[in-house]
Amino acid sequence: QVQLVESGGGLVQAGGSLRLSCAASGRTFSSGYMGWFRQGPGKEREFVSAIRWSTGSTYYADSVKGRFTISRDNTKNTVYLQMNFLNHEDTAVYYCAAARTIGTLDSGYWGQGTQVTVSS
Repeated sequence: QVQLVESGGGLVQAGGSLRLSCAASGRTFSSGYMGWFRQGPGKEREFVSAIRWSTGSTYYADSVKGRFTISRDNTKNTVYLQMNFLNHEDTAVYYCAAARTIGTLDSGYWGQGTQVTVSS
């Protein structure tokens, strides 16, 4: 089992920044992927970003490319999502996920989520 705990959400004004963290514990895997999904009010869950643990290769949804940056700290088993230039459309519950392949992130291990609210 892998346990994921997100933190760093909150209320921010449009144009501001937040950094989310996801700490992994339990049975972690060095060759897998960790990523972020989000679900806004009245919207379907969507992929945001992912990182390959071993190489650091990163992947982004078009809607966040250039504004969000995903990174990892191997020593802390933690993934970060730096979010800049936030806008109202970024308001959502953000979930951390982990899986052996990027294609199975949405069905892998999940955290409880952290709320991000962007005020206009």
